[in-house]
Amino acid sequence: MIVVTGATGGLGGATVEHLLKRVPTDQIGVSVREVAKAQHLADRGVRVRQGSYEEPAALRDSFAGADQVLLVSGNDPTADMVHLHRNAIDAAVAAGARRILYTSQHGAVPGNPYPASDIHRATEALLADCGVAWTALRNGAYGPLDQVLGPWQRTGEIAQPADGPVPYTDRGDVAEAVAVILAGDRSFDGPVNLTAPTAVTFDDLATIASDLTGRTVKRIVLDDEQWVAEQLMSGVPEQAARFMLTWYQASRAGYFAEADPLLAQLLGREPRSAADRLAADIAT
Repeated sequence: MIVVTGATGGLGGATVEHLLKRVPTDQIGVSVREVAKAQHLADRGVRVRQGSYEEPAALRDSFAGADQVLLVSGNDPTADMVHLHRNAIDAAVAAGARRILYTSQHGAVPGNPYPASDIHRATEALLADCGVAWTALRNGAYGPLDQVLGPWQRTGEIAQPADGPVPYTDRGDVAEAVAVILAGDRSFDGPVNLTAPTAVTFDDLATIASDLTGRTVKRIVLDDEQWVAEQLMSGVPEQAARFMLTWYQASRAGYFAEADPLLAQLLGREPRSAADRLAADIAT
């Protein structure tokens, strides 16, 4: 059995949908914080059990019978996520899982100034010591492009801090690739990168956006503190603004620059590009 956590969230839910196309329904289970939110999966024959990273006993029950467990990483900035991930790893081991897969982050390497990187590296270290086979899925940045580009469609400007090349990746492509790994016969040990095949900069994206819209989209580089000040003026809490700033700092230091062909190989097709995603954003 394959058990997926976070199955009512974006990545976990999409992964389950792709699994349903590849393996028998009775071989899929989900561990969710709120069972009612997964009723649509239960109605289709998926085993649904309650479990959260804060409740080790419930996790062990929700993982029972699993050959593989997909641990979708938590993102609560106020929680001790490494401790919570340890709970989940320990529960999977106690339940007898033969392999644990964990959604890590592209660029989770020493020195990366983006704080989430430290959480993922620490969790990967726990996996390396857990005693069972493990795979860290270092997923490329798959959040909405507007989250990192800002309101460019309204302003005609990408006015953000200095950046560097990033292989912006489609979440749906990542979910499909994770399902391929879970359902397949090929083992992936340790960290693997799942990214779009090409890394692009904001300069590149401004050019792409200009071509797509037929109007000039300018790239304006803001000083870090100027950008933070503008975020505060727009109502963003300072802690959140400075957290996001570290992502831009990491990108311009090259921590996300390496693109990997594995995602395309797993999909058997070219993943969606940043241009594809911008075009879709414009159309909506």
